[in-house]
Amino acid sequence: MNIYKKIEKEIRHLIENLKQEGKLPADVSTEKVEATPSKDPAHGDIATNAAMVIAAQISAKPRDIAELIMEKLSHEMVISKSEIAGPGFINITLNPSMWQKAILDILEHGRGYGTSSMGNGCKVNVEYVSANPTGPMHVGHGRGAVYGDALATLLQKAGYDVTREYYINDAGAQIDKLADSAYLRYREACGEVIGDIPEGLYPGDYLVPVGKALAEKYGKKFIGVDASEYRPIIRLFTVGAMMEMIRDDLAVLGIRHNIFSSEREITEAGKVEEAIASLESKGLIYRGVLEPPKGKAPEDWEPKEQTLFKASQFGDDSDRPVKKSDGAWTYFAPDIAYHFDKCKRGYHKLIDVFGADHGGYVKRLKAVVHALSDNKVELDVKLCQMVKFLRNGEPAKMSKRAGTFVTVREVVDEVGRDVFRFIMLTRKNDVPLDFDFAKVMEQSKDNPVFYVQYAHARARSVIRNATAELPEAAKSAASPSFDVLHRLSHKEELAMMRLLCGWPRLVESAAAGREPHRIAFFLQELAAAFHSFWNLGNDDLGLRFIVKHDIQLTAARIALANAISQVIASGLNVLGVEPVEEMR
Repeated sequence: MNIYKKIEKEIRHLIENLKQEGKLPADVSTEKVEATPSKDPAHGDIATNAAMVIAAQISAKPRDIAELIMEKLSHEMVISKSEIAGPGFINITLNPSMWQKAILDILEHGRGYGTSSMGNGCKVNVEYVSANPTGPMHVGHGRGAVYGDALATLLQKAGYDVTREYYINDAGAQIDKLADSAYLRYREACGEVIGDIPEGLYPGDYLVPVGKALAEKYGKKFIGVDASEYRPIIRLFTVGAMMEMIRDDLAVLGIRHNIFSSEREITEAGKVEEAIASLESKGLIYRGVLEPPKGKAPEDWEPKEQTLFKASQFGDDSDRPVKKSDGAWTYFAPDIAYHFDKCKRGYHKLIDVFGADHGGYVKRLKAVVHALSDNKVELDVKLCQMVKFLRNGEPAKMSKRAGTFVTVREVVDEVGRDVFRFIMLTRKNDVPLDFDFAKVMEQSKDNPVFYVQYAHARARSVIRNATAELPEAAKSAASPSFDVLHRLSHKEELAMMRLLCGWPRLVESAAAGREPHRIAFFLQELAAAFHSFWNLGNDDLGLRFIVKHDIQLTAARIALANAISQVIASGLNVLGVEPVEEMR
């Protein structure tokens, strides 16, 4: 149950009654009426903008409209008080029974509490990671991987039909470079002394086993042959080996994709020509010469006649080349084909998760998706800023086993998957993030991962201890009556219940904003409230979760602890973090 939606619906119903009574015009719209959590609990539980929304439509004073609405609200049993604030907001205080009864809803749904139908089965494709298959995943890919995966789970919880996709950039010059690098290791495996890795090739030791595998399979068949002869075979072999390595790295992070799409396969299937032909049929492809750009010229600009896409017609800064003057496709062309393929698969929304260095690529992709889909498919590109790895505030030194970069595997091996994932989601995706190894491993309230997991473990401990010490209370808490939950009346208990009831609303708003980091913030707030109440019990025995002389109060607090553990587990599930039963 979403209490805020329930109150919002009730306010709209009251406005409809006022219209029927002739106190408001019949054409007044309630579309923009909202009921949101009050920013300050001292001002009530819920604030609504209803009076200002209505007043703006009929040129009336908001406070006059608020009086009309409040007169109706006074008859609602679930509302204990309402008052006008500021220019016309209405602050509403709910009867505590609303929060107490919500515990029943949470216990009934368990970790499924907060699951929404907001997405209404809308088909969404989330493409994330899509690292070039030229080596293991480095930490630069790690943040985008975790963000994309958590976003996909969040959208699913909000009712969307989500497909998780990885685009394999297995064509182009970097793949030839990879093949040449693997060929060097192949020669080494065949007994040659290769010396230092030449400039421009991939130096990582991860290609050594690839070279050995090639030697075992082909012997010395490719020794001394021309690159045109060995490249096609070694390219396919090495990309396959790299993708197996990347899949293993993703598995370490707990990430599984539904689809892996290949740039090479798209190109070889003639889908680039098909996509460009579609744009051409709409009159969006032409031959021309672009004006020289201001500042540093991008790689795809040349002062010659090229085949261009009218990207500027769809909000881009300029038109974009799709074919060079020599007849070769630009880097952009296969991406056009790939997004055309996704559009044809029936997705209503596309989300691409890129690194921050792809910022200049966003407008052209959005332009081409609008053009290819006739504005029917929405593309949202999310950029992930870099992560700075530190040790006690100083730049971290890693072993760099991969050659020139730090791998995801190195970091996860040191701190664990749960820590890596949670920390990556403690900031909005487009904000730089510091990852301090010392801080993320310490067991203190300053470590958000520990703080939240400890809250879950502590709540589960309450249930276990109560089951052992007061089995009658534990039995009552498993299926509590309202008479039991009515005992939850302390202001700190009510504050925790308000937080719990905000979970369904948060799931929807975070999904709508594509902001899984808000889940991490919520969990930290809920954990802080729970730990705070726990600490009160250290000074006041009557505020402990287990009050041995009061079976009913103990049952109520066990039910509350259970509800808290279920919501924390639900949030951690969105983040891809395991809710631990006990801290060791």
